[in-house]
Amino acid sequence: MTAIDGITVPDSKLCREITELVRDTESTLLFNHSNRVYYFGALTGRRRGLNFDRELLYAGAMFHDMGLTSKHSSQMERFEVDSANAARDFLRGRGVAPSDIELVWTAIALHTTPGIPVHMHPVVALVTAGVEMDVLGIAYEEFQHVNRDEVVTLFPRPPQFKEEIIQAFYDGNKHKAETTFGNVNADVIADKDPHFHRGNFCDVIRSSRWPG
Repeated sequence: MTAIDGITVPDSKLCREITELVRDTESTLLFNHSNRVYYFGALTGRRRGLNFDRELLYAGAMFHDMGLTSKHSSQMERFEVDSANAARDFLRGRGVAPSDIELVWTAIALHTTPGIPVHMHPVVALVTAGVEMDVLGIAYEEFQHVNRDEVVTLFPRPPQFKEEIIQAFYDGNKHKAETTFGNVNADVIADKDPHFHRGNFCDVIRSSRWPG
């Protein structure tokens, strides 16, 4: 296994099966993104001095976008829930403890809900931290540039990653747009305060510190 500043994917049967399944199900774009999420999450955990199970973090990182694929996309659930359900079903079939399955499920289900995962179990916090780093460039400067380069060399970002990941989100959600209903509090503020300017996820992606 390739190590990046001492971080590797656990060399276990479970992780090998996860890798095979996700590689065979997701596009190269999402597969490489999910791997980067694992490494950036694990590097964040070590920097913060957190104790976490790397197998569970790997499961959460690798399954977090499975709901964007046609195979795992339902008609009624949010894509995050579809992703979490795919992970749950996979882990149940391999005898993983229910408490660990619930942890991975929660980590995936909350990975697009900022401000909450950071206060939860390290696996939950670190899946979101990995996603935020790779997609939004959050904490970009807190990573050593050599580590960033090594992660991207191992799992490349295409030159137009920002636009491609936005397109992937659109393609995975356009058939059930009603499930993307946003933050209730932001809606209330926007309704009552004419000077409020709602943040836009796509703008944050495009303005992130990442090139491309």
